[in-house]
Amino acid sequence: MLLPDIPLQPLERGQLNVMRLTSAVGFGGATIAAAIPSWALSPSWEWLPIWAAPLLMALLGIWSILLAPRRWARWGWAWTGRELHVASGWLVRSHTIVPAARVQHIDVTQGPVQRMFGVATLVLHTAGTANSEVDLPGISREKAEEIRDAIREHLSSDPW
Repeated sequence: MLLPDIPLQPLERGQLNVMRLTSAVGFGGATIAAAIPSWALSPSWEWLPIWAAPLLMALLGIWSILLAPRRWARWGWAWTGRELHVASGWLVRSHTIVPAARVQHIDVTQGPVQRMFGVATLVLHTAGTANSEVDLPGISREKAEEIRDAIREHLSSDPW
């Protein structure tokens, strides 16, 4: 059975900035965390330069920030009125389809960084254990609430 080819919408541009900022903060912390043992071990290990581990973390951080547009471009989503499609990934491509009738619980979350850039995450919970939670980050709060309300309306009009 072939699925119909559904055109996917890209994430909001603000999600790209969220990805860049979270990468920078994460790798900034990792750089500091790598500097402490490097500094502590450098007197006893003369062959280990004091700057080696922090430099490696900083380079990985810069690489992660520069690759954020590619990661962002690999996300797509579509709401058909009956199901939500969420696609992501480059090496391992994932396309998840969540029928509205299977949704048990819906969350719209927005952390401080997401609020700063005007995006939110729509979280759908379904029955089961594996892959029972589907996250759609990087859409506007208004769009997330619109999809949430449409799913809730679908559930109330078409119960089990």
